[in-house]
Amino acid sequence: MTPVPVAVLVSGGGTNLQALLDALRDSAVARVACVVASAAGAGALERARRAGGPYGRAHGPRGSRRARDGHRRRAARRARGICEAHSAAAVARLRWRVINIHPALLPAFGGPGMYGRRVHEAVLASGATLSGATVHYVDEEYDRGPIIAQWPVPVRPHDTPETLAARVLEVEHRLLPQVVLELARLGVPEEPVRLVQSGSGFVVGDQPSVRFRDER
Repeated sequence: MTPVPVAVLVSGGGTNLQALLDALRDSAVARVACVVASAAGAGALERARRAGGPYGRAHGPRGSRRARDGHRRRAARRARGICEAHSAAAVARLRWRVINIHPALLPAFGGPGMYGRRVHEAVLASGATLSGATVHYVDEEYDRGPIIAQWPVPVRPHDTPETLAARVLEVEHRLLPQVVLELARLGVPEEPVRLVQSGSGFVVGDQPSVRFRDER
């Protein structure tokens, strides 16, 4: 079996990229074939360089739309699946091949302007007792693509945006590689799938979330 090539689009330090690089390094199922970072993603590019993989940069603040779309097209020619850390504006040609991870349980706390610390501040301000990570398909509507899998974590009484972000990020690093591997095992389906937990892995299911016990 030839590993499914995966392109990763990032804007930031690239810790989720690192989780993918680590998980897929010796995988016979999927491999990171290309990394594209926005101008803000220098840390992610350094991770790609250290891993010895192809990389590129979309110039401009967080990468201009034109640059991102150009890199996305080139990445698509190298890969069957694309994971990205920011939303896509033009994804019709790549339908069900572009996924994103969001640091909350969508559809809550998503949409334009909801990223990074802002998400965790909004969760705490709402009084919610549960947050988590969501992997979803990217479509034309920001953070509204079909959900693939979710991993919930508790919101604790004395949480700050920083402590909650750290707890969510820990499960992001576990959830994203598992989802990528399962989609690759399924042959990158041409229609949306939902994954549910089965033991330590995933199976296709009819529920919108993956339910794990919080292990912390």
